[in-house]
Amino acid sequence: MKIKEFIKYLETIAPLSLQESYDNCGLLVGNSETECIGILTTLDATEAIIDEAVNRKCNLIIAHHPIIFRGIKKLNGKNYVERTIISAIKNDIAIYAIHTNLDNVLEGVNKKIAEKLGLINCTTLLPKAGTLQKLVTFSPIKNANTVRDALFAAGAGAIGKYDECSFNLEGSGTFKANEGSHPYVGEIGERHLENEVRIEVVFPSFLQHKIIHSLKTAHPYEEVAYYIQALENRQDNIGSGLIGEFPAKITETQLFNNIRTAFHLSLIKHTPFLNKPVKKIAVCGGAGIFLLPDAIAAGAQVYITSDIKYHEFFDSEGKILLADIGHYESEQFTIELLTELLQQKFPNFAVLKTEVNTNPVNYFI
Repeated sequence: MKIKEFIKYLETIAPLSLQESYDNCGLLVGNSETECIGILTTLDATEAIIDEAVNRKCNLIIAHHPIIFRGIKKLNGKNYVERTIISAIKNDIAIYAIHTNLDNVLEGVNKKIAEKLGLINCTTLLPKAGTLQKLVTFSPIKNANTVRDALFAAGAGAIGKYDECSFNLEGSGTFKANEGSHPYVGEIGERHLENEVRIEVVFPSFLQHKIIHSLKTAHPYEEVAYYIQALENRQDNIGSGLIGEFPAKITETQLFNNIRTAFHLSLIKHTPFLNKPVKKIAVCGGAGIFLLPDAIAAGAQVYITSDIKYHEFFDSEGKILLADIGHYESEQFTIELLTELLQQKFPNFAVLKTEVNTNPVNYFI
C-alpha cells in the first residue's frame, strides 16, 4: 500500500480544512506515492523518533505536532527541526502531521482524554462556525429521488443525529437548448418548460468537491444548475474542547487522584479547591486557556487543560476549578488514538506506537 492511502483515510476522519489558520498539517516530508512498509505513531517528530523508525523498519511517521511549524529558509542542521528533517530525508522516511484538525473533531484528541477520565454524554465545548455550506439544485421530478440519494451518499444532509435531511419545493424551470447541445428533455432551438424540484441540502465544507461530483454524476441534465452558499451555523461535532460528565458526583480530591493515576502525573497545577462536589468536566488537550470562558458558560465545575500562565489562573475567579496537567501529559494518548484508528482500518498492516518519550519537560520531585 502507498503512503497516500493511509493519508486519505486519516483525512476522512480529520480533514485538513479543519486545521486552524496558524497550523501546518499534512504530509510535511516525503512522497505520498512511496510504498509504505510500516507506520510509527508519535506525539512529536524528533531525531530520536527518526532513529526509532529506522530501527523498527517504518517509513511513515504519523505525528500529532508538526515538525515544520514556521518557515524554513535553510537546511543545514543548526537546530533539532532541521536535523530531524535532514535525517528523515536521508532515510527516506515520510512525516505526516495531524494536529488541530484532529483536535477539532468530536472523536479526536479530547474524546480520548474524556475516555481516560470516564466522562459520558460528551459534546463539543466550542462548536466551530463557518464549516457548513448549503447546496441548492433543481431536478426533474422523476429524477429527484436519484439526485437526493446521490447527495446523501456523498455526505450531504446530515444535521446532528439526523441524516438524509433536505428541503424540497416543486416548481417550473425553463431553458432553450442551443446548437451543439444534447438536451435530456426538450428540443434544440425551442424553449422548454419542465416541472422540477428545488432540492436544498447542508453539507460540511470539506466535502464540496465530492458533493458536486456526485450531483453531476447523478443528475440527468447536460448542464446542472446549482449554487452553494456558505453558512455561519455552528457544527456541533466540530470545534474546540469537550465537555462531559461523570455518572455520579465525586469530590475534587477523588477527581484529582483519578487524573494523577490516569495520566501518570507527578503533580497538577491548579486553582484553589472550591470544596464542592463535581460532575460536569470540560477538557482541552494542549494549550486551551482560551476556552475558559466557554467552560464557565457551559456550567463545568472543573476545566482540565495545559500551558496556563500565572496570571491566567486568576481568570477562574472562583467560578471553576482550573487544572493544568501539562501539554505532553494531556495529549499523550493521541498516540494510542492514532494507532487504534489505523489498526481498525488496516488490521493486517504494521502500525506501531513509539516507545520514545518525547516530552521535553521534566520535573524534579
